[in-house]
Amino acid sequence: MPEDNCQLYILSWAFRVSILFPYYNILLTDDPERNIITTGRNSGNAERHSWSGKGSVGMHFVNAKGILSSGNGMNLYRGCTHGCIYCDSRSLCYQFTHDFEDIEVKQNAPELLEKALRSRRKRCMIGTGAMCDPYMQCEEELRLTRRCLELIDEYGYGLAIQTKSDRILRDLDLLRSIHHKAKCVVQMTLTTYDEDLCRIVEPNVCTTRRRFEVLKIMRENGIPTVVWLSPLLPFLNDTKENVEGILDYCIQAGVYGILCFGIGLTLRQGNREYFYANLDRHFPGLHEKYHKTYGYDYEIASENGAELMAFLREQCRKHHIVFDVKTLFSYFHEFPENKGYEQLSLF
Repeated sequence: MPEDNCQLYILSWAFRVSILFPYYNILLTDDPERNIITTGRNSGNAERHSWSGKGSVGMHFVNAKGILSSGNGMNLYRGCTHGCIYCDSRSLCYQFTHDFEDIEVKQNAPELLEKALRSRRKRCMIGTGAMCDPYMQCEEELRLTRRCLELIDEYGYGLAIQTKSDRILRDLDLLRSIHHKAKCVVQMTLTTYDEDLCRIVEPNVCTTRRRFEVLKIMRENGIPTVVWLSPLLPFLNDTKENVEGILDYCIQAGVYGILCFGIGLTLRQGNREYFYANLDRHFPGLHEKYHKTYGYDYEIASENGAELMAFLREQCRKHHIVFDVKTLFSYFHEFPENKGYEQLSLF
């Protein structure tokens, strides 16, 4: 499958590629991901480090040609150690040349970002976290995300950041400052209300309950939040009970919006094998049920999808939570020109 087509397919979580096509650069925040010119800190070979964090194999360092995509998004790392059993980023179409848990670190990202921010005549929103989580275990040591947030704050840009990790609280001071000067939107993925099931589905990151607490802290600090309610796995968490639990968290946390493209997930070569291996390990017999129901389909749509989507729409309308996909993606990209000008004019 050509890479361009592969990138577009990721938007069909909810089987709405035609709706989201104008916004794909917002979500697909990589590349110049492929534009690697040197590897290793000072030589032609990648410098590899072991990492003792839970679920991690190691990390290696590269120098990239660029860091911002045409949609003003960036990924500072490549690969992930969260171990989520459904992760689409494992798909072979992304052409990883290293193990997924062997994290590629774009060590020159801060320098590239500063050069890009300084050269732009117009400020905008900078996105990160779409293809890899900026708060993996290795961020505790490397602080690459924090250094980039410092630059976004210094130059008066906005930020739309997505994570599953409570490590984002380390940078609360910067998030507050960015939002004061311009705009900051924190996005968190919530898929599984049941804590025990969450620890299986998303094993190496904090559970949904803790992410809910992070959302509340963001609200207390005046920072708007959006929840990604995706993916929901057929026969596991595609239930009204699960959706009601997550929705209750969202209401309590006062989230601005909920992004849910549809009820289900996508499977293709690379992530399909990893997903089924985890089903075999944790849910004996479920692999066979998936295969019997869906075969080798790419789009794995829940039989409960229509009912759950209707329920979500109604509850979001009732509680004044934005649910429209186009509106939310536009919100991620909208930079408050007047606010930014007023703050910067003080200097």
